[in-house]
Amino acid sequence: MEDGDNFVVNQPPPAPAEQDDHNDNNSSREDFGKMLHGCEHYRRRCKLRAPCCNEIFTCRHCHNDAKSALSNPKERHELVRHDVKQIVCAVCDTEQQVAGICSKCGIKFGEYYCEICRFYDDDTTKGQFHCDDCGICRVGGRENFFHCRKCGSCYSVDLRDNHLCVENSMKNHCPICYEFLFDSVKGTAIMKCGHTMHMECYTDMIQQNQYRCPICSKSVLNMSRTWERLDLEIEATAMPEEYRYEVPILCNDCNCTGRAFFHILGHKCKHCNSYNTRMIGTGEDPQ
Repeated sequence: MEDGDNFVVNQPPPAPAEQDDHNDNNSSREDFGKMLHGCEHYRRRCKLRAPCCNEIFTCRHCHNDAKSALSNPKERHELVRHDVKQIVCAVCDTEQQVAGICSKCGIKFGEYYCEICRFYDDDTTKGQFHCDDCGICRVGGRENFFHCRKCGSCYSVDLRDNHLCVENSMKNHCPICYEFLFDSVKGTAIMKCGHTMHMECYTDMIQQNQYRCPICSKSVLNMSRTWERLDLEIEATAMPEEYRYEVPILCNDCNCTGRAFFHILGHKCKHCNSYNTRMIGTGEDPQ
């Protein structure tokens, strides 16, 4: 018999009923106050002491919202989640080192707990999981995402082998609202060109009839039907004689250069039939 099993010899296990009662009591104590505490961002039973300013906030977003609103720009800062060392129990108000269970009253600080990210959340319907490659926690269920090492972030499994990789595309700011995308709590859209922006910013852009990526100017939608309509409009709208000349163009979609007859409605690329083009000067043929 191993030394670690010796306690069984002279100390029989408690009766099943007693063991069940003990487990029920532990479970009841740990679940006390579940979903009753937190902020507009998370349901949790603790608060964080921010090491950067030594103040207490329910979560890093509460901290960042408060500090970004300071009138003095030099005092504005963000909380680095991994630097948090102390937390305060929301039930018994005991301050202690980062942990999953309160050292005094025994309640769980969050049904989901990540020691690396100092992240707590009672609402597990979000499907939280920690991605080792990202280094932070994500939501949506681990089985629904994969980590693209080139793009540097977790993407939906629907995009596996089905997206254009751009080096560290998520470690940039949204080109519309300029919020950093990598750790944003907002949904992200990956465009055909591989660049990224917030989903809500993408929707607003489309609603404003803007169909080009703000970064590389490539079309973000299948524009073939629009190009066909432009063909008909241009054919039906002849330019005056003095404007019937060719101009050099660059196609934003295929990156080819060429020439097209000038027209106020647009200039068609002869390589890919796109009207997502721009004039690049009036000199000699660039080809």
